[in-house]
Amino acid sequence: MADEENDEPKKKGFILRILLFVVGGLILVGAGLGGGYILFGSAQPDPSDEIETIIEKKMAEADAAREAEEEAALGNQKVVKETPEIETFVTTYFEFPGTFTTNLKASRKFLQVGLGVSTQYDDEVIGNVEDHQLALRSQILNVMSEFTEEEIQGKQGREALARALRDGVNEKLMQLEDFGGIEEVHFTSFVLQ
Repeated sequence: MADEENDEPKKKGFILRILLFVVGGLILVGAGLGGGYILFGSAQPDPSDEIETIIEKKMAEADAAREAEEEAALGNQKVVKETPEIETFVTTYFEFPGTFTTNLKASRKFLQVGLGVSTQYDDEVIGNVEDHQLALRSQILNVMSEFTEEEIQGKQGREALARALRDGVNEKLMQLEDFGGIEEVHFTSFVLQ
């Protein structure tokens, strides 16, 4: 029994300590929140002040740039050139359906190509190409068959063939429509066998 009487004051002291820790912790948390509100939460910065400082900074930068341009005009400092406006035109493309296959001149090999044409003229040129595909296909095959295997080798050979095809297509369009208008011929495939 004596042990039970001695345990009761120990239990009360233990409970009292726990209560003191809990209450003390709550007081510290409350003090931290209150101090944070006083320091940071009570007075929010006005966004208009920040905007005004940004505007002032930009105006100062513009003034500095203007002064630098004036100094450059007076001295031998470098001045930035403005990019000139260049008039550009829309390029329109047309790809012939299928491929063109023909024997090469003085050779047992044949050439098979896929072709497209382009122009920066209006849609009427592409309309003429579509309307006269049959005649243009014949013209293209005729031009291709005039080249030898050696003449179409490499990049320069392909470019020469493309120029000859362009000229041939424009020649045929001139006969049929009194205007060519094809500016480039493009290979979409190129097989020599």
